[in-house]
Amino acid sequence: MGQLLDDASVAERVLQHIDNGTTDLSETSWLEPVENYRSRDRFQAELELLRRLPVPFCPSASLPDAGCYVARTAAGTPIVVVRDETGTVRGFRNACRHRGMQVAQGSGCARFFTCSYHGWTYRLDGGLHHIPHQEGFPGLDANDHSLVPVTVTERHGLVFVTQDEPVNSGALNGLDGIAPIIDTSQRVFAASESESDVNWKLNLESNLEGYHIRTTHPESFYPYGYDNLNVVETFGNNARVTFPFRRIEKLRDTPPGKRDVSGKLTYVYHLFPNVIIAVLSSHTAMSISEPVSPTQTRFVSYRLTNAASEDSVIDLERAKRDAEFVASGSAQEDAVAVSAIQQGLGSGANDHFTFGKFEKAIVHFHQCLTDSLQRL
Repeated sequence: MGQLLDDASVAERVLQHIDNGTTDLSETSWLEPVENYRSRDRFQAELELLRRLPVPFCPSASLPDAGCYVARTAAGTPIVVVRDETGTVRGFRNACRHRGMQVAQGSGCARFFTCSYHGWTYRLDGGLHHIPHQEGFPGLDANDHSLVPVTVTERHGLVFVTQDEPVNSGALNGLDGIAPIIDTSQRVFAASESESDVNWKLNLESNLEGYHIRTTHPESFYPYGYDNLNVVETFGNNARVTFPFRRIEKLRDTPPGKRDVSGKLTYVYHLFPNVIIAVLSSHTAMSISEPVSPTQTRFVSYRLTNAASEDSVIDLERAKRDAEFVASGSAQEDAVAVSAIQQGLGSGANDHFTFGKFEKAIVHFHQCLTDSLQRL
């Protein structure tokens, strides 16, 4: 599907599913070998793929001004992105051209990047600006010692980084047909990193189906939502899963063109291969699953305010409360379930996982991942 449904059409499909006791279905099921969650060779191939795809690195809102930067490890490589004096976002391998020390850590705002080892200094465009005691490096050409760039694309309120020669268009495939996922009015109010002893694909999968709602979230999400009732759309390698709340029933008597779904559903976007963006009632959550090993993942998380409309203002405190509620409820329950699945991988009980027709977005993910890996 090249174009996502508008809000009114999503609401209409949800109401039809409620009336009929149905949900969106995949055309096929998928058998995924358990070894693909454990194999070192498979893990290395996935890392190579992540380096050869345009992958969301951070929201544009985390780089609001010239000099603002974000530095972190992506697919095993230290990367720094920065907004330069012209407003353009640039990206570099985060390694000094002298001895390889990282020139930036975390996030912040700077006029230059200075290596903390020997003081070599670089401009925001990556060019070498200063070498202390330069007389000790006779004949050194500064133009040959700039920070090494990576390909950066800024679209849909996101900064995408491609580290190596691209194998396909990754998450960018399909974005032309949809509205921006993160609006220019949205602001980052929290950012964090954490690690968990799970394979990177397991957490993604937990976000992409509503088949588990009643059993996994009996007191946190299920009282407000539905079990196994979703609208699932695909666009290129990506997907959007709609999780409706029971209060969407209030829209039944509202003319379709005037139906406002705000606070009545959650849109969960999967940007291929490793990024989840959830547009919740009062905030937007972005989670990047960075593979560390076959059994370890670093989660890079951003919390943003929702987009402001003409008749609303950004309520930061409400956004923070919403983020705390999700983090302490359904998100924690998903984390417990994913950890248990990881422990069961080595039990010998399964040689494959069976993803059925209720798990359409996961089937799509594995189809696209398998196809992309075959192109390496």
